[in-house]
Amino acid sequence: MSGTTIDFLVRADGTAARQPVTLNRLVIAGWTGRDPVARDKHIAELEELGISRPASTPIYYEVAASRLTTADLIEVSGGESSGEVEFVLMKSGGRLLVGVGSDHTDRKVETYNITVSKQMCDKPVAPELWLVDDVLGHWDRLMLRAYATINGERVLYQEGALSGMLAPSDLIARRYGEAGLPEGTAMFGGTFAAKGGIRPADRFEFELADPVLNRVVRHGYTVAQLVIAG
Repeated sequence: MSGTTIDFLVRADGTAARQPVTLNRLVIAGWTGRDPVARDKHIAELEELGISRPASTPIYYEVAASRLTTADLIEVSGGESSGEVEFVLMKSGGRLLVGVGSDHTDRKVETYNITVSKQMCDKPVAPELWLVDDVLGHWDRLMLRAYATINGERVLYQEGALSGMLAPSDLIARRYGEAGLPEGTAMFGGTFAAKGGIRPADRFEFELADPVLNRVVRHGYTVAQLVIAG
């Protein structure tokens, strides 16, 4: 199984320390909205791109953990991929942690094979994680945001509170039951509809904000397009 070790800044119990986190499994959860209207809106915008409805909601896609990266630049094939801001759960050292990442996906490939489209692109994550227990009491108030730079203009691309997504316990249980998230596993938790529709960007920035503890974790990356020959 392909894995990776990333050095994160982990904030837990009022302290912050750098620690390596080894991840051997990556799961991308899709269509995880609590609100069926918002969930169906995201399904509809993907259908406009020719992407079929999921077989179930939520649905879980397996991706190589080696796709996870904290780099500030990723390379993609052609110009038909885009990012999506998502919260990211990780199990390390017996602790459940949360961060934020982008499920960057090749939209052309997604029209005929969603699992392959997920595997096509690196998955950038911010280099900071929080202990889930520290935010669980106000989980629904956490905010996700993404900004896209398109043709030189930086715009708000996605925004929403985690009250719109399945809670961590529910999201994990639907995949792993009472056993919980396995050690060394990262799970992306779903996303919100894009403002103005899904579209490529030259740069994608994303954040997870905690208005109660007054802190934000941010990351961003530039998208370098590789020429498709033939």
